[in-house]
Amino acid sequence: MKYNDIRQVFLDYFASRGHKIVPSASLVPNDPTLLFTVAGMVPWKGILQGAEAPFAPRVADVQKCIRAGGKHNDLDEVGFDGRHHTFFEMMGNWSFGDYFKAGAIEQSWELLTGVLKLDPEKIRVTTHVSDEESTELWRKIAGKEAIRLGDKDNWWSAGDTGPCGPCTEMFYDFGADIENEDDRWVEIWNDVFMQFDRDANGNLTPLPKQNVDTGGGLERWAAMLQGVRDNYDTDLFVNLMRAVEDVAGVKKTADNTPSFKVITDHLRAVGFAIADGVIPSNTDRGYVIRRILRRAMRHGQMLGHRGPLLSKLYPALITEMGAAYPELAREESRVVEIIRNEENAFADMLQNGMKLLDGELPKLHDKTLPGDVAFKLFDTYGFPLDLTQMILRDRGMDVDTAGFERAMTEQKERSRANTKGTRTLWESQTELPDTDDTGKYAPTTDMESRVLSILRGGEFVQSAAAGDEVEVALDKTPFYGTQGGQVGDSGTLAMGDAVVMNIGEAARVNNVVIHKGTLTAPLAVGDVVRPAIDDKMRAQTTRAHTATHLLQAALRTVLNEDVQQRGSKVSPDSVRFDFSFGRAMTADEKQAVEDLVNKWIAADMPVEHAEMSLDAARDRGAMALFGEKYGDIVRVITAGDVSCELCGGTHVHHTGEILRAKINKEKSISSGIRRITMSVGTLAE
Repeated sequence: MKYNDIRQVFLDYFASRGHKIVPSASLVPNDPTLLFTVAGMVPWKGILQGAEAPFAPRVADVQKCIRAGGKHNDLDEVGFDGRHHTFFEMMGNWSFGDYFKAGAIEQSWELLTGVLKLDPEKIRVTTHVSDEESTELWRKIAGKEAIRLGDKDNWWSAGDTGPCGPCTEMFYDFGADIENEDDRWVEIWNDVFMQFDRDANGNLTPLPKQNVDTGGGLERWAAMLQGVRDNYDTDLFVNLMRAVEDVAGVKKTADNTPSFKVITDHLRAVGFAIADGVIPSNTDRGYVIRRILRRAMRHGQMLGHRGPLLSKLYPALITEMGAAYPELAREESRVVEIIRNEENAFADMLQNGMKLLDGELPKLHDKTLPGDVAFKLFDTYGFPLDLTQMILRDRGMDVDTAGFERAMTEQKERSRANTKGTRTLWESQTELPDTDDTGKYAPTTDMESRVLSILRGGEFVQSAAAGDEVEVALDKTPFYGTQGGQVGDSGTLAMGDAVVMNIGEAARVNNVVIHKGTLTAPLAVGDVVRPAIDDKMRAQTTRAHTATHLLQAALRTVLNEDVQQRGSKVSPDSVRFDFSFGRAMTADEKQAVEDLVNKWIAADMPVEHAEMSLDAARDRGAMALFGEKYGDIVRVITAGDVSCELCGGTHVHHTGEILRAKINKEKSISSGIRRITMSVGTLAE
């Protein structure tokens, strides 16, 4: 049975058993604790834990997953055995308070032996030692005597407390001639029974609604059903490897098979992730994808290939998997451009770095590259440590990782010492209380504040004189400290009728607002002052921030809804907005975006500012900025019916206050990231 046919047979079977068939969720999870969707249950986490209401009692899907590193999937192992993958497909069927153990076990056995016609003698099952019900069900339904195991193997839990329960697993015999039991008996399916709620004392209470969560790896099923022992010998990978042969101009052999495995596996991970909106970068999930992409390119070079590789192989991925995942073809031009840009940048980096590396290797006496050299490769040429290790591993050499870490630490210390500004000094003031800045959204001129701390010339002082450049912390303030892309307020501090400080910028260090400027009169810790913001500058910044929200909505309307904010700077009457998009905008597209923003401004739509729980904001459909940390209570800014975002910035109350917007420039700032600069208000007019 072909790879793609297995996926369809699985879904068709559960559709016939009353399950709602749903498409795979994105590889980018709606879960800040995860970089990627790592298992089939991730999209259903809220339902399974009782935080969300189920939309159907029975569901089945095939979920895209990425695991790149960690206990069960070390990236370095991918390509050197037949089972490890960075990208894989997890088949699952779900019961949300509907059928339970009997239904799950019956369906598992019927699909495996009745539909797929597997030999029952080649299937072994396990249950938890406490689960008498599942053990008896296997005897009744399949005539199987389950192997009973403990918590490590057959118990699932969401954590130390909360939903948990036993599971039953099915293993397939890949051949009696295989000596290693783990290689012979391979897990092909796991039925998890969410049966109990566990409290802090370890007590188990039956859940009012008991759920079933199952999972089976499609790659393993393909090997099982096609009679091969290596996932990479299934038809999907065989076809992708033929494409690698065509692009690289090299035939697969026993010696170079690991490189073929790496390239075909990594093609899927990189292609699917970028199609789902991940942009290769130096942080978070973007770094993982960049690392995977570069590892594939390195193995392409080991085959003797030079130049773009995965970008040329991407059409083959569409051919093999595009029918099941239409987003691959839909995003083809964007994905190919992003991959090609990454490949070109990597080729330049590798060429320059290898010159340094090749010059250093003859100097080695113990086959270990000094840590400071590895750090220079990283700092000067962008070589990640793991790339250097991979290159040296191929030559039987190693890296002094401890020396690399020392060099990294020393660089960070130098960076701190050379950094203009005083963030580190303020961070050292652990006794300083959080600033009460709740009045920043409706600032007044009659607020009285107490001076808590003064920083001058890199030292905290009790007082400072007129003419001194200082930074001041107050107990409360109406100033908006630079945050979330919005620049901080400017203004003054006064005592009596006299201004004592002109403030050029309010900054934020953690939850403390820092007022930076020049004293016009003496100031001491403990003095009571009247802070006042520059109303004109605040108004200009405020309309620019709301215009930023309209700009994002217009980009998603004109280009596509996959456009995601990747950074911004909101200044008085001007906007810099970075967003994910794989190509330059056309002149017509830029004009359409500008016209749409101005249409919404002219409509004078109401702009609602509301505080609510994070769950309520999500229910409303509020957009959040990836990587931003949000508390339980959030601020939601809603402009008419076109924009709804989580935002802690300052905003107008009607879009007409913005006056006008004018796009000045649109350009690329990195692979897959574009930047728009836009004038707002009087500057636009």
